[in-house]
Amino acid sequence: MKHEHILSLSEIESHFPSPINTNEVHKKKLSSSNKIALLVTNHVGTMGFFLIVVMWIASWVAWNTIIPQEFRFDPFPAFVLLLFLTNILGLLLMPLIMVGQNIQGKHAELRSAYDYEVDKKSEKTIQTILLHLENQEEILKDLQNRLDKLEKKRK
Repeated sequence: MKHEHILSLSEIESHFPSPINTNEVHKKKLSSSNKIALLVTNHVGTMGFFLIVVMWIASWVAWNTIIPQEFRFDPFPAFVLLLFLTNILGLLLMPLIMVGQNIQGKHAELRSAYDYEVDKKSEKTIQTILLHLENQEEILKDLQNRLDKLEKKRK
């Protein structure tokens, strides 16, 4: 019969960290500027932001091509001011989005590390359960053999 040490649930719990909310841990570590970068990254990458930009550009072009000449401020076909503003917007958003993506990457790494710890704990728990079942099976076999012997003696 096997007599391997089977860990108890409390022993497994003591070897592995308690569950944590990685989202809260990550959020607490963010500085104000990182929160702003993350906010911008999360909103710039949406269809809503895309539609706002498309509507802004379409309105700009319509205003400067359709309305009377005296109300236009960025003459067709060059749209120099529109090109300048969209380039500035792109130049400002590009590094800000990269910062936000780096922050999101750190959050993903934190979640991944925690998931790994949870997986290790689950594996140890499953191994313990399987060892316990194997030991129970051996005990049952031993008991069955003893019962069989007793029945043979009775007969």
